[in-house]
Amino acid sequence: MKQGGAENPAFESPSPDLRLQRRGSASRPRPVPARPPPVCEEGPCGWGSFTPRALQLCNNPEGYLSAYSLLAVFQGIVVNGLINVSISTIEKRFELNSSLAGVISASYDIAFCVLSLFVSFFGERGHKPRWLAFSSFMIGLGSLVFALPHFAGGIYQYGSKLEDTCEVAGANNANFTCNTSNKSSLSNYLYVFILAQLLLGVGGTPLYTLGTAFIDDSVPKHKSSFYIGIGYAMSLLGPALGYVLGGQLLTIYIDVPLQMSTEIEPDDPRWLGAWWIAFLLCCFTTWLLILPFSCFPKHLPGTAKIQSEKISEAHHNGSEAFVEDRNIGKSFKDFPVSLLILLKNPVLMCLIVAASTEALVATGFATFLPKFIENQFGQSSSYSATLGGLVLIPGAALGQVISGILVSKYKLDCKNIIKFMLGTCSVALILNTVFIFAKCGNEPFAGVSETYNGTGKLWNLTAPCNANCNCIRSFYYPVCGRDEVQYFSPCFAGCTSFTVQKRKKIYQNCSCVGLPKRLPDAEDVPFEALAGKCQTQCTFLPLFLGFFFFAVVFTFMAVTPTTVAILRCVPDKQRSFALGVQSVFLRLIGTIPGPILFGVAIDSSCTLWDVNNCDIKGACWVYDNSKMAYMLIGISAACKVITILFTVTAFYLYKPPPDNSATLQKDAEMVSTVHM
Repeated sequence: MKQGGAENPAFESPSPDLRLQRRGSASRPRPVPARPPPVCEEGPCGWGSFTPRALQLCNNPEGYLSAYSLLAVFQGIVVNGLINVSISTIEKRFELNSSLAGVISASYDIAFCVLSLFVSFFGERGHKPRWLAFSSFMIGLGSLVFALPHFAGGIYQYGSKLEDTCEVAGANNANFTCNTSNKSSLSNYLYVFILAQLLLGVGGTPLYTLGTAFIDDSVPKHKSSFYIGIGYAMSLLGPALGYVLGGQLLTIYIDVPLQMSTEIEPDDPRWLGAWWIAFLLCCFTTWLLILPFSCFPKHLPGTAKIQSEKISEAHHNGSEAFVEDRNIGKSFKDFPVSLLILLKNPVLMCLIVAASTEALVATGFATFLPKFIENQFGQSSSYSATLGGLVLIPGAALGQVISGILVSKYKLDCKNIIKFMLGTCSVALILNTVFIFAKCGNEPFAGVSETYNGTGKLWNLTAPCNANCNCIRSFYYPVCGRDEVQYFSPCFAGCTSFTVQKRKKIYQNCSCVGLPKRLPDAEDVPFEALAGKCQTQCTFLPLFLGFFFFAVVFTFMAVTPTTVAILRCVPDKQRSFALGVQSVFLRLIGTIPGPILFGVAIDSSCTLWDVNNCDIKGACWVYDNSKMAYMLIGISAACKVITILFTVTAFYLYKPPPDNSATLQKDAEMVSTVHM
């Protein structure tokens, strides 16, 4: 009679004790386990000996997922919502330029990159829920530090009003523009903002490495993608809430006690909103989450049983046996070896590079999609930001939830998950072609695309009709003339007076505005120029938003499966560390260079820069819409192709471990035969 089972070197080291005895032996045969039973320190929910019965209702994966989701929401509110909304206000209040604001934004990713490897390595064998309690504390502390410059910076002095109309007898602005002798000390608060971002980075590191791995530890394999998808989707709810909350608070004057006595309104360029309030609210709310995370045990009840039933899908290159035999990961001296094992895993590295190139595109569009909509389709900046948020956030959340449900429902293994990712990326690449056929041309712009009624020169905002107005080029306040031409500001349109009707400024006596191109309707209010951009003749906006929404959905449908595939293709004891390695590459290749690359591409399509009286180049006011669209589709398509190539490579390189399910079935049949 044959032996009932065969050893599987991918799961356990050869040992005579693991072989089944012959059927004729006096001992009763036993089935071969898939792996040695894991030792999990399961326990009740509570603090020490204080374990109330009510808390045990939360001592399960659903209870942990609820706390994890709340922390992900508040982390998203602060890092990806409030900071993005408040950064322009912070620039004005503390006299920072855009480059320094970029340093503030990058500080979070720098902290994440430096710490993620160490946190994920040492936290793998540690108490993961307590790591998330530490994460809650650091996110709250970072939020508090971020708000401190408001209280230390004193009362905001908004100065005198800037005139937007033509002032022939106005004073020379050279001293105002070029005087840099009296440097303010407010810019020194830059270092406080950087410190706050570093603290937020420290807090965010355990959340998306150890927190995600703990979910995978605590649920059956086929449910893991569903739970992780919900957690990731909730993390996208945070930026949406951050934009809404931050936007509403910016309508409150920055110094709240002086709200009623201030002489400026929210539409005044000098107005600054109360950006700091939301950071204080998030600080104390996030600290409340320390309590639930600190009461969870090291492992949830039932984790040992779940782990013993899981069959490893790690890429079969001998790394899992090596990790098990050497017991890699217990001390710091194992760190280089553990890192080398992961870096030599070709499937893992292909998945990480694919995810990083996707992240490059996602962060680039998250940063500049509102600017693209504003310039392509002639919308206001606030409305463009709203449309961008309505497309990006629901699309990303929907994509992650759908993919999590599909992977869980059909119980896809690692190879089929990679195949699923390949399909979603291919569809997203096709949908991104919307940039080619939904782009719009530029509207007429005086001094840029056409002259001032035949006077002046192209690429020069100054013409004989406004030469004596002493206009400021750094004050961009577009108006639309009755000749359907857009002007840089009422001053450059030569307007000397205005009235306010139905809360909209109507400018009169505009020397640069030509005759109307069409006869006005009877109900139209007579005007020479209206505040705001000219109404665009392009009607592709609904088409663009529809196609781009589904492109976002299919792009983010690969996010959750990628995480699950990374967790599957590495040895079990290296799952958290693998997520840490992914986090480093995700930022070095994706989220850090993404906005920079998109920004350079968009700047290359600029046709009118803000150059002040000191010949210092500032922001771009007007872009070449067609060039911008082609640049963005070029970057997006190139990254999508790279993603597909590396995903295909991962699919063909992946070698599943020898299947021991057939062995277990034969052993079970032998046991039943012996009992008979």
